[in-house]
Amino acid sequence: MEQKVLEAKAINKYFYDPVRFRVLTDINMSISKGSFTSVTGKSGCGKSTLLYLLSTMDTEYEGDLLLDNKILNGLNNAELAKIRNEKIGFVFQFHYLIEEFNVLKNVMLPALKLGKYAADEVEHRAMKHLQTLGIEDQALKNAHQLSGGQKQRVAIARALINDPLIIMGDEPTGNLDKKNSDIVFDIFKEISTQNNQTILVVTHDPDFAKRADRTIVMEDGKIIT
Repeated sequence: MEQKVLEAKAINKYFYDPVRFRVLTDINMSISKGSFTSVTGKSGCGKSTLLYLLSTMDTEYEGDLLLDNKILNGLNNAELAKIRNEKIGFVFQFHYLIEEFNVLKNVMLPALKLGKYAADEVEHRAMKHLQTLGIEDQALKNAHQLSGGQKQRVAIARALINDPLIIMGDEPTGNLDKKNSDIVFDIFKEISTQNNQTILVVTHDPDFAKRADRTIVMEDGKIIT
């Protein structure tokens, strides 16, 4: 039986600007352990709003959200922040690296914050991820010295550092050319296949979306396939 990592049940989301209108309608979905799922659709269809909600950064919604079979409704901000740091790795369109820190320190930061491992072990784990992603030779360079594609690989290493239950990507190739987009896709595919890592990516890139194991298509705030 497939293990469900993430589950949304009858999710509805409203915005109030200036009047109440629904932006997500009856969202029912589940993400299985080790799957590589893409969410796609036209601009404004609600896919980024959905990811923001699934990642626990938006708590204003109707319905139920479960991560690792635990219901998240009603948890306070501190509890949700702890869950995000332990169980969710994030990769965004913009890498959000700290430019004045070197690559190694950027990758280590979430693990140092979590405090699960000693600093020496965190450094070892960070270097291992950089090696897997083919950029260990960049470890001591400051982030501002890297290319866009290298920065996004550093961001993926950072997302992996706490052994998250799921990696969520919000347009992770949106700022990259075709070559680097393909590299990022291949990295996601490899860590999903070889490490049984669960990945959920929102993308407007139809080529990226269709190459994932599963594609969820959204339209007007609804899942249509």
